[in-house]
Amino acid sequence: MNEPIEFYFEFASPYGYFASLKIDTIAAAYQREVSWRPIMLGAAFKISGSVSNVQAPLRGPYFLRDVPRCARLMGAPLVMPPTMPMNSLTASRTYWWLADKDPDIARGFAEAIFHAHWGMGRDMSTVEQVLEVAADLGIAEEELRAAVADPAIKARLKAETDRAVEAGVFGSPFIIVDGEPFWGADRLDQVERWLASGGW
Repeated sequence: MNEPIEFYFEFASPYGYFASLKIDTIAAAYQREVSWRPIMLGAAFKISGSVSNVQAPLRGPYFLRDVPRCARLMGAPLVMPPTMPMNSLTASRTYWWLADKDPDIARGFAEAIFHAHWGMGRDMSTVEQVLEVAADLGIAEEELRAAVADPAIKARLKAETDRAVEAGVFGSPFIIVDGEPFWGADRLDQVERWLASGGW
C-alpha cells in the first residue's frame, strides 16, 4: 500500500487554504490518503531568511492582488482577513491535540479554521477566536483551553514543525508524494500528474 500524501500547511497561508480545498479530491482519485500536517512556518523562515509574503517588500503588494485572483479562478470563497499573517499557534496546537483523539475531527477543524479565516475573513489568532470555531464542531471549551496550554501539546507542535523542516519544508502548502516534494498550490496539477504517472 502506498504511503499517505503528506500535506504540510500553515493556517496563515491563503495558498495552504486553496490547496486544502483540492488535495483530498486529487488523492482520492488515485486511492491515496492525505496526512494533514499544520506547522509553524516561522521556524523554516528563520533558516531560509524569508518572511511572510504580505510583509515582504515588492512581494507584499503582489500577494494582495494574487490571492483574490486565485480565489476567483478557483471559485473559492475569500474575504481578506484584517490580520495578516494571523498567529496560528492556538489553531495548530488544537489540531494536533484533536489528531491524537480523532483524525477526522481534526481535519474538520482544520477545514473550519481555513474557512473562517480565509473564506469569511475572521481573525483566528487568539484562543477565544479558535474556541468560537471549535464550539460549532462540538469541541468542549474547557478541554480545548487546557489542551493548548498543555506542555505536551506545545511540544508536539514543535516536534511536528521540526520534523517538517528536517524533511525540507519551507513554505505552505508543501506536499510530499512518495518522497517527491512539491511547493505551492500552483503545483497541484503536477502532484496529480505524478500520482497518475508514477513520476518523470
